[in-house]
Amino acid sequence: MYRYIFFDLDGTLTDSKEGVVNCVRYAAQKLGGPQLDDETVLKFIGPPLQDSFMRYCGFSAEKGLEAVQVFRERYVPVGQYENRPGPGLVEMCRRLREKGYVLALASSKPEELCVSICDRFGFAPYLSATTGSPPDGDWEKADVIREAMRRLGLTETDKPAILMVGDRKFDVLGAKECGIDCAGVEFFGYAAPGELAQAGAVAVVSNAEELEQFILTH
Repeated sequence: MYRYIFFDLDGTLTDSKEGVVNCVRYAAQKLGGPQLDDETVLKFIGPPLQDSFMRYCGFSAEKGLEAVQVFRERYVPVGQYENRPGPGLVEMCRRLREKGYVLALASSKPEELCVSICDRFGFAPYLSATTGSPPDGDWEKADVIREAMRRLGLTETDKPAILMVGDRKFDVLGAKECGIDCAGVEFFGYAAPGELAQAGAVAVVSNAEELEQFILTH
């Protein structure tokens, strides 16, 4: 049975599309990058931003890192709040916490922004750890998961009781690298069709009710 539930943030607990899209385009334009179409810019939601700027804008590693900083120029004061919690997810977290589950955030987003967003949208009271990337760069998902485990005092023997919940293959693959299960969510449609199942998600759900039911029965 699962006891520890780790949540991704963007595209999982919150619909961050508006803020991310606006800030990606802001950074790409300011640094002379290409004009990104709607389909491409949505691919920035989920993976580390530096990797995405390198892949979709053709930036070098150095310029990709600069793009992340420019992205945050707009994201910190404005973009992080162009966002909304997913329907029913705050209430689901409350019920799970009341039933004795230990909830944590495991996001590649900078931790200070994770804390701010979770406070703003009502998730903070139910999280025993809010784990994100350090200020100097975006961590891979596996790094964030390992740090969340460390903060909760979890070891190898606890791994069968940990469930990662995320909306992209990066969540599934990061969980797999750490030796834990991942449930995929299709709340906002940021993953390509079949992406989560193909990556090895133990379940793929479409709303908070289905996710809660899966957690309670496994």
